[in-house]
Order: sequence, then C-alpha cells, then structure tokens
Amino acid sequence: MPSKPGQSQELTTAHELISKEASNVKTRNVVFFVAFKLISVLKIGYLLIVVVNLHLILYKTHAMGLIASFGKYLLFIADVFRKPERRSVMYKLVVKEVYELGFKSVLFVVFVSLFVGAVVTLQTAANMEGSWMPRYLIGYATRDAILLEFSPTIISLLLAGKIGSNIASSLGTMRVTEQIDALEVMGVNPVTYLVRPKIFALMFFNPLLICMSMFGGVIGGWISGTLSGECTSAEFISGIQYDFVPFKAVYAIIKTILFAFIIASVSSFHGFFTKGGALEVGRSSTRAVVFSSVFIIVSNYILTQLLLN
Repeated sequence: MPSKPGQSQELTTAHELISKEASNVKTRNVVFFVAFKLISVLKIGYLLIVVVNLHLILYKTHAMGLIASFGKYLLFIADVFRKPERRSVMYKLVVKEVYELGFKSVLFVVFVSLFVGAVVTLQTAANMEGSWMPRYLIGYATRDAILLEFSPTIISLLLAGKIGSNIASSLGTMRVTEQIDALEVMGVNPVTYLVRPKIFALMFFNPLLICMSMFGGVIGGWISGTLSGECTSAEFISGIQYDFVPFKAVYAIIKTILFAFIIASVSSFHGFFTKGGALEVGRSSTRAVVFSSVFIIVSNYILTQLLLN
C-alpha cells in the first residue's frame, strides 16, 4: 500500500535519528578505545620509568658500595703495616703460616702440574700432526705455556680457592666467636698479628710453589711426550732449551709475588670484617675467592701489558 506523505516523513526522521545514534555509538566506542590504549601506554611508560629508576638506584648503590669497600680495603692494608710486632713474635708467626698455607699445598700443586703438563704436550702434538714443523717444538710450546701462563696464573687461581677460602673462613670464625675482639681488649693489633704473617708467608713461599709447578709441568710433559711416542726425549729437551729467554722466568716470579699478595690480603679482608654467624663465614669465603680471582685476572693483563710489551 502506498504510504502517506506524513508517514514517510516520520520514517525518514526515524532513520536519521537511528543513523545519528549509531554514529554517536561508534564515536564513543572509538573514544573509549583510544582512551584505553592511551591509559595502557601511559601505564607501561610509567612502569618503564619506575623500573629504570630502580635500576639506576641499585646500580649507584652497588657502585658506591664497591668504592666504599675498596677504600676500606686500602685502609685495612695501611693498618697491616702500621704497627709492627716484635721481630721474634713475627718470625714465629710467619714460619707457622708458611707451613699451614705453603707446605700443605705442595702435593696439590705438583700433582696438578704433572697432569696439566702432560695434557699440554699431547694437545700440542695433536695440533702439529701432519705438519712440516719439527717435533722439538712440542717441548718449546709446552715450556712457554707452563712458564708464562699456567704456573703463575692458573696455579694462583687454584690457590686462591684453596688458600683464600682457608684464610677467610679462619678469620671469619675468629671474628664471629669474638676472638679478634679479645685480642683488641688485650691491646694487640689484630690486623698486624693475624694478617701480616699470612701476607709475608705467601709472598715468600708462593714463588717456590710456582717454581715447583713449572718443574712438575715440564716433567709431566716430558714423560707424556716420550711415553706416547709423539717425540723423543732428546727432541723434547732440545725444545725446552730452544730460544729460552730468562726474563720470562723473572716475569712469572713477579706475577706470582703480586698474586700472593692479592690472595692473602683480599681473603684476610673479607674474613676479618665478617658479621653474623656461620652462614656469613661461608659467604665471606665465597666472596674472598671470587674477588681474589677477579683481581688476579685483571692484574695479570696489566702486568703482561707492562712487562712483555
């Protein structure tokens, strides 16, 4: 049926109202969506800002803690050499520490050096397989590897784990059981009485340990090379003597003395300032080994750059 003119106008008006309402709904939805996304982005940005600020605060706190610890370490070293004990007392303490820290490590060092020297020889021979290079270079490479790096550096890292943990745990135990406080009450400087003998003992005996390590490593390489048939005894000995520079041995001893000082002083520092109970003693031992190893590696690079360049 045909619609009336008034009815068609009402339908048109209704359609317009419906379309306007639909467009308003779409606009509101778009506005709500954009607002939601904006709020989400702002939340993420705020969270990122908070996280970055927390990281900066933690980094600054950690860096300041390291700087403060290093300054405390320097003051600790200055106190070690400030008030000397009687010479007779210090001599007895040094001899005792030489036995405890040095002699008890001889078998460990020699055992490790023998087998590492054997492994270095076999690996060198395997890398030279089928090449035109003479076989006496096996002894030459073994000598330089043990003399320059293995004995002074790797053995010092092993001793940082063995001796360093021993020093830190013993001093830490004395601290938590108040034995160090008792020494202070008696008027004895505990830093000089407990720490200086350890430093002197290691700086005196560690070069001897490293010389034993060098000798043991070369002997292990010689035995391994001759028994495996990779080279004859004469070829290996000829390689050991070939192009020998005496300063390389001096360089190794210089490194060893510095590494001995690092092991004794850093381990004593962490053990001496232990706070808490048995759990903190274990943590002090761990920190002593870690920091001693890091200082040894860094100083090894610096010394190599200064002395061999």
